[in-house]
Amino acid sequence: MPADLSTVPLIERHRGTLDKALEAVRTREYWSPYPEHPKAYGDGEEGRAAFQALLGRRFELDQPGTDGWTGGERSPYGIELGIEYPHPDPEVLLPAMRAAMPAWRDAGPEARAMVCLEILARVNARTHEFAHAVMHTSGQAFMMAFQAGGPHAQDRGLEAVAYAYIEQVRTPETAEWIKPQGKRDPLALRKTFTAVPRGIGLVIGCNTFPTWNGYPGLFASLATGNAVLVKPHPRAVLPLALTVAVAREVLAEAGFAPDLVCLAAERPGEGLAKTLALRPEVRVIDYTGSTAFGEWLEANARQAQVYTEKAGVNTVVIDSTDDYRGMLSNLAFSLSLYSGQMCTTPQNLLIPRDGIATEAGPRSYDEVVADLAAAVDGLLGDDTRANALLGALVNPDVKARLEAAPGTGEVALASRSVAHPEFPQAVVRTPALIKLDGAKPDSEAAYMSECFGPVSFAVAVDSTSDALELLRRTVREKGAMTVAGYTTSAEVERRLEEVCWEECAQLSLNLTGGVYVNQTAAFSDFHGSGGNPAANATLCDGAFVAGRFRMVEVRRPA
Repeated sequence: MPADLSTVPLIERHRGTLDKALEAVRTREYWSPYPEHPKAYGDGEEGRAAFQALLGRRFELDQPGTDGWTGGERSPYGIELGIEYPHPDPEVLLPAMRAAMPAWRDAGPEARAMVCLEILARVNARTHEFAHAVMHTSGQAFMMAFQAGGPHAQDRGLEAVAYAYIEQVRTPETAEWIKPQGKRDPLALRKTFTAVPRGIGLVIGCNTFPTWNGYPGLFASLATGNAVLVKPHPRAVLPLALTVAVAREVLAEAGFAPDLVCLAAERPGEGLAKTLALRPEVRVIDYTGSTAFGEWLEANARQAQVYTEKAGVNTVVIDSTDDYRGMLSNLAFSLSLYSGQMCTTPQNLLIPRDGIATEAGPRSYDEVVADLAAAVDGLLGDDTRANALLGALVNPDVKARLEAAPGTGEVALASRSVAHPEFPQAVVRTPALIKLDGAKPDSEAAYMSECFGPVSFAVAVDSTSDALELLRRTVREKGAMTVAGYTTSAEVERRLEEVCWEECAQLSLNLTGGVYVNQTAAFSDFHGSGGNPAANATLCDGAFVAGRFRMVEVRRPA
């Protein structure tokens, strides 16, 4: 720890929060230190003004190796952000980051955790500002941007710090080792054990959830002693740039080099992530995005520990229900939230062609699909509510997939445009629901590929057993971040569990209330499993943090 640093105030301020986080990940009970309602943070005008003050200006970070400026973000709601960010010269920036690491390593796990919690506390205090930044880079509606981009993302960051702390203090800092030698003097050694960081961590951000997906890797690497270079998605730089600015401010105030956390904004078409990923200084990579680039990182960034969240085909098996309306309402919300632009949104609904059993009697495949379409229509029939749930399409690729979807099968629910009263240039679309016959080979190309966005497929299968086999094949070959099932049968429930245990997929059963398959809670739910092709890691567990450092032992005669 630097001689001029006293972490006592940070320990006094945040040790209780860390202890509660450690207890929460042990019990898996509900807990959060960060309120999720906007009223807890004031009226929001200060945050809105702070966001607007960033527009059309340079985002100064005073980090080494800046060789120019770059930008170009345009809000999915139609606003040109006009912000320029420092562009890095890796030959200068990376050595400066490496030079900052020894003092950070020597500070130890507790001091690092307290600094990370101070960063999160200051980010939390600016949640309104971050919400606007997330909204206008991801296209999320404001309330979702506020919650998912604010407190829920902060929860995930704190969860990563907690797991990092657990894994680092599992081994004592010192030990006296004495081996009896019978009549001879015992052998005695004094041993020290230090959690040594791997190197620079590279966080490659995503467009849709820049903070929620970015914070776990950022804080896991920082808390384990690594410097962190944040390479945002070029369409969603601002939320992570704000985070980097806060982190640098806190590190400097705590007596550490601010270059422990830096930003790497790229020029249009530059492909900076590939360049940085292969640098020998980069020893940890966190990535959320397409399967193609995730697999490239896994195959080529051999010098680094690579954590990826890629694409998957999320599946729902509908066998039977004792709350038909509740099931339809729950699924309608899950399909609509953020226009299906979540890695956890259901895509394939596997329904026996002979129908399902409900508390009100049997419903045929066609009836189930028609009733679900009506539930979505009812949920989104009012444009004000629709805008609050759907947000805006994040990029033209999502719109293109949505417009191509009717060509894959029979349209059960057509997508419609929704006008946004505040942002007329926003592209807002309701979900499309397409009927497919699972027995027809020409349908397989659609339902066995991820169609990211507001498109789902109602796949007719011969039986629940066939649905389970298709589920197994889908998860094994394509991966899944989420699986859901609806059944009143204990036997079907057991078989669903068996498939998900064997194929390593997270399962939600019979959700009919206010909990949805595409939402996960920090400290309790695991996001992804790391055991199927959709992701090679889970947020968060011990494996997510343990590979970011190594224990190095020094032995001396006692």
